[in-house]
Amino acid sequence: MATTQAARELVGLFPPGTVQDEAGALVLGGVPVAELAETYGTPALIVDEASIRARARQYARGLAARWPNSRATFASKAFPCTAVYRLLVEEGLGVDVAGGGELTLALAAGADPAGLVVHGNAKTEEELRLAVEAGAGTIVVDNFDDIDKLEKILAPTPTAGSGGGQGVLVRITPDIRPDTHEAISTGQHGSKFGLLLPQAREAIARLRTSDRLRLDGVHVHVGSQILDLEPFAQAVEAVAELGEFAVYDLGGGLGSRYTYPDHPPTVEAYLDAITDVAKRLLPADARILIEPGRSMVAESGVSLYRVVSVKRGGGHTFVAVDGGMGDNLEVSLYQQRFEAAVATRPTGEGELCRLVGHHCESGDTLSADVPLDDPRVGDLIAVPVTGAYTYALSNNYNGARRPRWSSSATASTAPSCVARPTPT
Repeated sequence: MATTQAARELVGLFPPGTVQDEAGALVLGGVPVAELAETYGTPALIVDEASIRARARQYARGLAARWPNSRATFASKAFPCTAVYRLLVEEGLGVDVAGGGELTLALAAGADPAGLVVHGNAKTEEELRLAVEAGAGTIVVDNFDDIDKLEKILAPTPTAGSGGGQGVLVRITPDIRPDTHEAISTGQHGSKFGLLLPQAREAIARLRTSDRLRLDGVHVHVGSQILDLEPFAQAVEAVAELGEFAVYDLGGGLGSRYTYPDHPPTVEAYLDAITDVAKRLLPADARILIEPGRSMVAESGVSLYRVVSVKRGGGHTFVAVDGGMGDNLEVSLYQQRFEAAVATRPTGEGELCRLVGHHCESGDTLSADVPLDDPRVGDLIAVPVTGAYTYALSNNYNGARRPRWSSSATASTAPSCVARPTPT
């Protein structure tokens, strides 16, 4: 079946290696979409394992080539489930966890505690104790209360500050505001995260005298879904102002391509941007950490739905599916745009429709003004670039069942894991 330019552009948003069969239907990871839907039901989140592994290697090898004393650490809040943790641990990445729940999941997946970076702006004493007892290699200090709690939990260590004690980083707020949604901008003045530079210097001075904590360095993160390189370079400049340390965690935040107008920097360009500044301003023997999250997993995920109803009238066409904001809150929370297609005929053209969910909420929209080729009840709808934050933010609104995971053995090249609702 001949494909149009519009179809090729649409298929290009799906995981690398996605093709159309002779009838024009999508084939994900070597498996036809109809077969995946029949096996797992809908809604389902299909994950292309090969895509995640390739991106993990791209980050790990690319960073190491530019700065040998370094490690890529997966910002797991983007996709916190044991299957994904296990996969990225196998690729040699560290794991960044936000809170006790993600910490527990990472450990269950076999993550090395020494490679954990523990985050959170409101870490409880229970969570900090869990991290310490698990042997977490790094805890990011977000505030002075973190220091108080850790010093309460830990016994004095004569060598703390000179190699012993619990390793910590101080998170700074560099007053950098990237061009992204307000809710996922984290480095500007007024952010709830981190310490402003004068406070950070105070925390650094205090930690250097601690008999329980070992100050390893500093941390910075300025936001998510960032589509230009300047904020990342500015963040490196900001941490350099605080002096020389053994470790600099430069965060993450590189954006993904969700729709046609999006043109995020490549991973290589991002790594060049941060390491070029680091080579000018940071100690040559320092260890650099980065925390890719969204850009690690977003493009590997595809959501599959069934059309439940098609309603036309008043100049609108509503295509309602059997999922919605229970499995994808990105649209409602961040106004993120997603493309979509009838999976068996992804032409990239057709009637402009409002793709909506089945939840009792007017805001339950998956994509507005998306072209769908003659949508009908029973059609399979595919939404690309749903590997980040959809599973993480899934919920039980209206009593909807949340996705759970199962392994796929459909084919040797098939997606290795699938999330679909199962009875609670």
